Order: sequence, then structure tokens, then C-alpha cells
Amino acid sequence: MENSKWKLIEKFLVKFIYEEITKTGLKKGICGISGGIDSAVAAVLAKKALGNNFKAFMLPSQFSSPSSIEDAKTLCKKFDIEYEIISIAPLLDAYPINDKIRLGNFSARMRMAVLYDKSAELKALVIGTSNKSEIMLGYGTLYGDLASALNPIGDLYKTEIFEFAKYLGVPEAIINKPPSADLWKGQSDEKELGYSYAEIDPVLMEFVDNRATKEELLEKFDKDLVEFVINKIYKNQFKRKMPIIAKLKSRTVGHDFLYERDVRL
Repeated sequence: MENSKWKLIEKFLVKFIYEEITKTGLKKGICGISGGIDSAVAAVLAKKALGNNFKAFMLPSQFSSPSSIEDAKTLCKKFDIEYEIISIAPLLDAYPINDKIRLGNFSARMRMAVLYDKSAELKALVIGTSNKSEIMLGYGTLYGDLASALNPIGDLYKTEIFEFAKYLGVPEAIINKPPSADLWKGQSDEKELGYSYAEIDPVLMEFVDNRATKEELLEKFDKDLVEFVINKIYKNQFKRKMPIIAKLKSRTVGHDFLYERDVRL
């Protein structure tokens, strides 16, 4: 039963990637792969959707773990994914930052700047690699790893990504490593958050998908965990929206001018 579920999701997401790219008149897609599980799943889906019209980019810095690059290479070899390695170390050297949080954000934005430049060069769209847990918690960098033209995995929670990765055949080394954005040595997503995704995701599912009230959540989960999740969701709403435009005219982008993305002339 579980495999049939993931088979259906795989079919839907492969079609989603192909249709969202080709409807723009383009044929190609690219994404950054870090050696982590989210980008691995997105890359496998993109390869299935686009074949040789998909290319992956590894964008290490001087702070990246060498094992991450090796894991990314293993993934590409297994699924016959074309890739290119471009170091962002010179970009970080040109603008030195001592604070590790700022450095992490800057690194993420430099990676996305490179990806968008490559998308222009290759006439391709950037495919996103952020999962639903990260998006809801705001655990990502605005105009960095949260940026993309389309995101096939943004409605799957982190714990679901692990299940999906196993179904897709992502290498065990990637599946079994602790979640990390690899922004500095020893960086760990769950250590930074203070909770594991196994703890966070059930709360998110109840609050977001099942529309549970805070009172209902408190009947099932730890109070501090509930407070943490709800505060993160509301505090980071700005990361899930386009910039707010001050309304002066009768039809304002984001207010009344709401044509669908795939509107046709």
C-alpha cells in the first residue's frame, strides 16, 4: 500500500515538473544538489521528468563537507544525472563575514545567484528543493534556498521526504545522514531548531493540514513544542509571500491582479 502511494506521488510530481517547465516555452530545468536528501529527491524527479534536459549543480564553499560532494556525485552516477561543480568560495572571500548565521544566509544567496545565472545561460528554470517543514517553519534563506521557479517537494514534510527517498532509491548514505544545510562545519538542522523533524512534523500536520486549534494541539503534544511550531509559522509568514505592494490603483499585483501562472493569451 505504501509503495502504491509513493508511485502515485512520483507520477504526479514528474508530470508537474514537465508541464510547469514546458508551458513556459522552455525545455530545461536545473537545481543545486548538496548531497542532502531534499535536493536528491528533487533531482531524481527532475531527471525522470526532463531526461537529458536536466542538469544539476554542486556549489560547495570552503566550509562544505567533502563527503557531501561525494554523496552528490554518487547520486548523479546512479541516476545518470549530468552535473557541474562550481565553488562559491571566491564569492565568500570577496565579502568576508564573521557571523556564522549571516555567512550561512549569504552562502545560500550566492548559490542561488549562480543557479539563476546558469538558468539564463542554459535557458532553464530553477527547480526548488525546500520541503514543507522548512517552508512552514521559515527554516530557509529568503532569495537563497527558498527561491525557485517551481518546487516539486514543497508540499511534502521532511519525514515524508525520507520515506519518498527510500522509494525512489536514493543512496543510503544520503538517507542516513543527519539533516544539514552544510553551511558550516558541524551544522545540524535539528540541533539549530531544538527539536527533531519526527517531533515537529506531527504538530505541523495537525495544525496546517488538519486545521487543529492550539487548544487541540496542547491535548496531544508538549506545550513548548506547540508554542515553538506556531510561533515559527506566524513569525516567518513573510518568507512565504511575494513582497507586499502598497495599493494605489484599481488593479494591483498581489491584490486584484491575480491571473493564474499558466494563463494563456
